Amino acid sequence: MPNTKTVQVPLLGGVTAAYQTPSSQPSIDPSKPTLILVNSFTTSSELYQSQYNNKALTDAMNLVSIELLGHGQTRTKRENFTYWDTAEMNLQVMEALGIKKAFVLGTSQGGWITVRMALLGPDVIEGIIPLGTSLDSESERTRMHGCWNGPKLLSEGILKEATSTKATPDFEPSTGYCDFLIDIGFGKNCPSDVRDFWRKTIKSNYQGDDGRRRIRMAGINLAERDGLHGRLSDVVCPVLWLHGTDDAVYSVSNAQEEVKLFTRSPDAQVVVVDKGQHFLSFSHPKEVDNGVIEFVKKYHK
Repeated sequence: MPNTKTVQVPLLGGVTAAYQTPSSQPSIDPSKPTLILVNSFTTSSELYQSQYNNKALTDAMNLVSIELLGHGQTRTKRENFTYWDTAEMNLQVMEALGIKKAFVLGTSQGGWITVRMALLGPDVIEGIIPLGTSLDSESERTRMHGCWNGPKLLSEGILKEATSTKATPDFEPSTGYCDFLIDIGFGKNCPSDVRDFWRKTIKSNYQGDDGRRRIRMAGINLAERDGLHGRLSDVVCPVLWLHGTDDAVYSVSNAQEEVKLFTRSPDAQVVVVDKGQHFLSFSHPKEVDNGVIEFVKKYHK
């Protein structure tokens, strides 16, 4: 099992940022490269259990999974925050932990966090590894590429559940919402123990009025985020974008078009994974982990 820890950072007047490391990694080894892992929408650092348990990966690098604002055990007193805030928080966590440089892997929303981190910290981010993501807003252009209609699905689903003008001490996300997230991320035919685990985890992470407020803001951030197309030419690190053919949220064709916008990256490529799900590190850990090891070995300085 991974170790869950917290660190205080000054963002937004003070944030308790939660992060996990593999149990085999009691401390960060400065002689190794470091990989920051960023989880997907309304999941938590448990998303990367396969990676924590891969000895080849943990022997090659330090793993540090930071839970986004509004996710897992990370807490802030402010109700409103953005993805830019989370990217800044992650850089502050790196600094607090003494991590001078790192690669960043992010799933779905974690993918656009990797880009924001590279933009805000070009001197400390050695490379980014987006998985199953989109770097646009939730636009009509992406839907023409076969991507989901995120704003509509969220407004009819979790945002409707989580919006209230009254205190909601008994709130927890519905099983229907949990299954929606599991189906699009892990796949409708994922093992029953995986479904049970994530139903329990999502409901546990978003209990009561505080939980409702956090999941509501997480949903608003996803549905109403800004696009990054005009900024991608400012990313100067290597980019390894891994994308599954069976991704139910964002399409391969969208990834292949967007990766061309990294015009100043020394190496930006999309690697397509056959039958890969949206949560690609779960459905195809071997392909992801091997790709990460090769990428980090090539570009770590």
